Amino acid sequence: MTLRLGILVDMESTAEGVSQNAHDKERSLKISLIINLLLFLPDVAAAVIAHSVTLYADLLKTFNELIATLLAWVTIRSVSRGKSPDFNYGLGKLENLASIAVALFMFVSTYIVLHTALDRLSAPVALHPKGVWLAIVTMLVGMVVNIGLFWKNHSIAQREHSPVMRSQVELFRAKAVADGLVLLSMIATLALKNHPLVLYLDPVACLMIAVFLLFSSLGLIWHSMYDLLDQTLDESLQLVIVRELVAFYHDYVALNGVRSRRSGSRAFIEIYLDFDSEKTMGEVQRTIDRMQQAIESRIKNSQVLIIPSTRRVSNTV
Repeated sequence: MTLRLGILVDMESTAEGVSQNAHDKERSLKISLIINLLLFLPDVAAAVIAHSVTLYADLLKTFNELIATLLAWVTIRSVSRGKSPDFNYGLGKLENLASIAVALFMFVSTYIVLHTALDRLSAPVALHPKGVWLAIVTMLVGMVVNIGLFWKNHSIAQREHSPVMRSQVELFRAKAVADGLVLLSMIATLALKNHPLVLYLDPVACLMIAVFLLFSSLGLIWHSMYDLLDQTLDESLQLVIVRELVAFYHDYVALNGVRSRRSGSRAFIEIYLDFDSEKTMGEVQRTIDRMQQAIESRIKNSQVLIIPSTRRVSNTV
């Protein structure tokens, strides 16, 4: 009875932790969306006044990123509220789909930036000094803000596996780097205003942004596809499962298989064990309860199912 109560208390505390994490993710995305909307208008003014290809490309990139952040926010709201009997494993896969969508928006931004940069390289144009000064201010503010949002999202992503938050980490890292490159480009434009090569600084910075965006978007798609294809948990978590199986080695006869996968931020683990046939079902169930509690306490946001089975299944650990 005491063990049952302990398990119930642990499950309630886990549910509270999951709810808090979902609230933190939703709040962080909402703040990101509002701040970037506020920074969008000064970016428009700077691009128009300076007539900079880098700033125009950055503006289009920012617009795509706003849509991506809005999509991520809507997805997190849907996942945290979308409990339905039609989806027994929840709507966690939406996080993976949203992460891929964010990557695709970044990929579109890459194309826009690359095309614009190559076009301007063939026909370089001098930048307007007033627009350059405005761009320096807006890019400096934007870089500081995006670094802050990057660290905030990174700290949330570190607490639990979340494809959406991982996509936001990559997104704001890319935004901070892009703002930094634009800032350096604008400063160099003012410092070297009489140099013949100054006309090419703008499109070159644009090309560097395109390369960084490309690698970031491809990395996001790569990681999200693994979760969509139900890849097993990473090696560090598999070792946690193995250690717990070793700790309970004398409580079962044989290990017949382990299967694991992710659905958004949740981990689902199935363990197939052969128990002593002379044990009562009550004794077997008590062992199962203790093993589930031990593994779930060590793997955040996990659901462990231990299945008595004499038949061997495909093993992933």
